[in-house]
Amino acid sequence: MALGRPQRQHRILRILEHHPVSSQAQLVQLLEAEGVIATQATVSRDLEDLGAVKVRMPGGAMAYAIPEYTKERNNSGDDHLRRLMGEFVVDIAHNDSMIVLRTPPGSAHVVASALDRYGYPGILGTVAGDDTILAIVGDSTTTADIAAKLGELAGL
Repeated sequence: MALGRPQRQHRILRILEHHPVSSQAQLVQLLEAEGVIATQATVSRDLEDLGAVKVRMPGGAMAYAIPEYTKERNNSGDDHLRRLMGEFVVDIAHNDSMIVLRTPPGSAHVVASALDRYGYPGILGTVAGDDTILAIVGDSTTTADIAAKLGELAGL
C-alpha cells in the first residue's frame, strides 16, 4: 500500500526503534514486509526529514537512529514526562479501558504528545482536546494501575 508521508515516516520511526537498520535498501525491505511500498529515494528523503543519522551500535555495526526521538525514549524521557505531568496534569480519572487527564486550557496537546512519543506502557494512544486528554488503555485489567502511575508522575 502507498502511504502518505506522515504515515510512512511514523512506520519508519517504529521500524528504527525495533530493528537495527544499516541501509536504506534494508529499510525499503522492512517497509515492504509491512505492506508499505516506498522507493529508496523516498526512504532517503524520509530519513533526512526525520533527522536520521548513522550511529555505531554495540559490536561496531552502523545503524540509523533518530536523535530527538531516541532521546525522548531514554531515561531523560522519564524526566521530561514527569516534568510535563507535574506541571500540567491537574486531575486523573479512569474507567475499565480509558484514562482521562485534565490540564489547564491549551495544555492537553503537550502532555498527550509526550505520552505518545514516550510510548507509555499499556497506553495504545491518546486524543487531546484543549484541556482534556483521553488515553486508551490496551488491557482493562491494568487501567487502574496505569492511572495510579500517571497520578504519581503528576504528583497527585
